[in-house]
Amino acid sequence: MNRRTSLKTLAAVAAGSAAVPSEAAANPIQLHVDLEVDMAKEKELLANFRNTFKPTISKQPGFVEVKLMKFRKAMAGNGPGPWNYRLLISFQTEEQRTKWVAADDHQRAWPTIEKCLKGQKAAAWLYDIA
Repeated sequence: MNRRTSLKTLAAVAAGSAAVPSEAAANPIQLHVDLEVDMAKEKELLANFRNTFKPTISKQPGFVEVKLMKFRKAMAGNGPGPWNYRLLISFQTEEQRTKWVAADDHQRAWPTIEKCLKGQKAAAWLYDIA
């Protein structure tokens, strides 16, 4: 067996061993949380997100992805009002996300984000991903 055949075989085995996603995994949910961050605490927010929140949520069953985005400018329509950051959280199912919210890990990780907020603090929208 030559090197090219070996690499093709390895790739085929790896592809075949991947689990076939369930319907829930194929269509995860995404929570959009708009945050009004106290800009005097922005560096603390970013450090808390990187060092506490993201590593903690990443270990949860059903976790897909988390992103923290800073608003730059409105390209069309009105801006987001007081919300200067958006947290995007994806899980395979809404039930898994709900379990994360109730978990002790969430009770420890979320306050590290929340303490950097002001005013209305946060607003949230839940989406099904098509």
